[in-house]
Amino acid sequence: MTDNHLGEFLRARRAALRPQDVGVASHGVRRVAGLRREEVAVLAGMNADYYTRLEQGRERHPSAQVLDALGGALRLDSHAHAHLHRLAGTTPGDRFAAHTTDRVGPALRQLMDGYPGAPAFVINPALDILAANALAEALHSPFEPADNLARMAFLDPAGRRFYTRWGRTAEAVVGHLRQSAGLDPDDPRLRALVDDLTEHSADFTRLWRSHIVRGKTQDTKHVLHPDVGALTLTYQSFDVRDAPGQQLIVYQAEPAGPSAQALSLLGSIHATANRAAL
Repeated sequence: MTDNHLGEFLRARRAALRPQDVGVASHGVRRVAGLRREEVAVLAGMNADYYTRLEQGRERHPSAQVLDALGGALRLDSHAHAHLHRLAGTTPGDRFAAHTTDRVGPALRQLMDGYPGAPAFVINPALDILAANALAEALHSPFEPADNLARMAFLDPAGRRFYTRWGRTAEAVVGHLRQSAGLDPDDPRLRALVDDLTEHSADFTRLWRSHIVRGKTQDTKHVLHPDVGALTLTYQSFDVRDAPGQQLIVYQAEPAGPSAQALSLLGSIHATANRAAL
């Protein structure tokens, strides 16, 4: 991870756009993928030399108006647009690094345990699993250890079997880590994780360089558990107000559907196994 986070992001998003995506006429052979710097500058209504300085890290303090223009030119969605502002330091109130804690309070643990029919767990910005209820532990039992969602997806051999739509999961994981890096690029835990994943996973490296940004809000997960088979689960994420940076993730299945029955069976299997181990 270099310190030119804004320039890297702009360069990656420029490379991901084709001229036809933004209504730009293309002539001749392009030496590099995506739009040219001059084309982005024209779309954003700014001087091409100024845009070049932004990418190269020679200009690091663009105004909010400049960033909004670039967000429009690069067709950024709301997550990526907010990430762009954070990288440029125009949303200082959004940073949480100084207050982040990995301690999960007893009230939150009690809340998770009070919903035995729904897998629930708490993560930090680096996707470490800080606490989980019994059904979440059962759901993630194919992983050893089930300690970090990114490592589980990219480095554990179980990941590609468990996540039946692995590519979509991989993009979501990297998008979340990119958002976290925008909030606190100097987080030592996050930097160490990214370095480790980059060293050991070519797939992670490719996606990381694409600068995908995606917040963890709600989505559908398709998984294959060795004990109960296929499950289709939706999840919701909730910010933990008294521990900034933490998120509570709760999975649920369609009531009375096959996945709900599989979840119930999974809970019974692992409860029985835990009692037998005592």
